[in-house]
Amino acid sequence: MTTIKNRSRIVEEMQEIFSDLKRAGVINKKQIAQFEALKNLEVKTIQPKAIKQLRTKENLSQAVFAIVLNTSASTIQKWESGEKKPSGPSLKLLSILKNKGIEALI
Repeated sequence: MTTIKNRSRIVEEMQEIFSDLKRAGVINKKQIAQFEALKNLEVKTIQPKAIKQLRTKENLSQAVFAIVLNTSASTIQKWESGEKKPSGPSLKLLSILKNKGIEALI
């Protein structure tokens, strides 16, 4: 939970800096739009059942799913059982898979 709070605080501070830079005429609208897009990159946690559904929807074994996500079959098994939770790049890849399908990752 602290990570989310820290990230939120950092994003708020960056937004304030960008507002100041905009007022000073140092950055343009395109750069502001890029920052706004980056702000929305946060991903929500994915429940174990949903991870298994993503895998089975794509007709992948745990071993193949692990290769796609650059992790181990053991890790996939632990995610699906709720023993571990995906985080960082793995969570982002799962989010991409959920939103765009396997084609986005291969």
